[in-house]
Amino acid sequence: MNMNSITHTAVLAALSQVQDPDLKKDLVTLNMIRNLTVDGRKVSFTLVLTTPACPLKDAIKNACVTAIKTLVSADAEVDVVVTAETRGASDGRFTGVKNVVAVASGKGGVGKSTVAANLAVALAHAGAQVGLLDADLYGPSMPLMFNLRGQQPLIRSDNGKDRMVPFTRYGVRVMSIGFLVPEEQAVVWRGPMISKALQQLAFDTDWGTLDYLVVDLPPGTGDIHITLAQQFQPRGVIVVTTPQPVALADARKAAAMFRMPGVTAPILGVVENMAYFVPPDMPEKKYHIFGAGGGKALAEELGVPLLAQIPMVETVRTGGDTGKPVALAAKSPEGAAFGELAGNVARALAVLD
Repeated sequence: MNMNSITHTAVLAALSQVQDPDLKKDLVTLNMIRNLTVDGRKVSFTLVLTTPACPLKDAIKNACVTAIKTLVSADAEVDVVVTAETRGASDGRFTGVKNVVAVASGKGGVGKSTVAANLAVALAHAGAQVGLLDADLYGPSMPLMFNLRGQQPLIRSDNGKDRMVPFTRYGVRVMSIGFLVPEEQAVVWRGPMISKALQQLAFDTDWGTLDYLVVDLPPGTGDIHITLAQQFQPRGVIVVTTPQPVALADARKAAAMFRMPGVTAPILGVVENMAYFVPPDMPEKKYHIFGAGGGKALAEELGVPLLAQIPMVETVRTGGDTGKPVALAAKSPEGAAFGELAGNVARALAVLD
């Protein structure tokens, strides 16, 4: 074709041949092509993805350019601006929050808080507006993991109501009971008291506008968890486990809880933490200390994807202990694993609608 054949109609027809890999519809039908202009050989438009954390953004952009050059004109000069409008809607009483994502585990010690912290950082690193609610009131970890120990939140008056201002660290807005209770003081409240305290912590925080609010739930199952699921109305739940049978057994119980009548929340998938050990001096080696294949088997049993396998490496532990989540090192193997997790979570949420 010559350059005179480059028209809005021809370009839209070409772009209608490009599908979103997750939503299984073409970009034009999904209204993902905006601000299309054609000036001679110059074609420019905005590609609006369903999430800034989309791991396929470059592939989709390249597919658009290829479609225009193949189906319209090989001489076309294509300029694509990539942006995002996160899918979802405000959940329950979290005004301005598009997606509440709960991170759960059947037992403690599987690295649930580590996964929650690094997931939040990886989503923020991808360009999303992210909040992190430390809902593990008996053992809050986020003040340590985000290097915010000893801090107290500011109070802001909003239409006559006092609201707490979350701390912002590494692009993530963080709130925890650990900011309100002295570190050495044990939380010994009974169920109704802790449930009320958690609701106040969550709903009296000025989160602003968020694409994702990651909620680090307490380990286990019980009345508090059911109340949290009902009050927070998460759009999706991530189940964290390690490969060994005892952890998998408890993870099944956690998943079953979110499929109970009156509690139902979609399970986005399984994260297998401490999946294998990588010696620092032999990065090509993998040792499955806790067994192999447990996370994949659980995901298949639940009928959900295995979202990520997180390696057992010292930097993951030291990152949490020093307040610098390893997801900040996005190019490291362990940082890349959390980046993959963030992309898979974003994609799983995008296809819920």
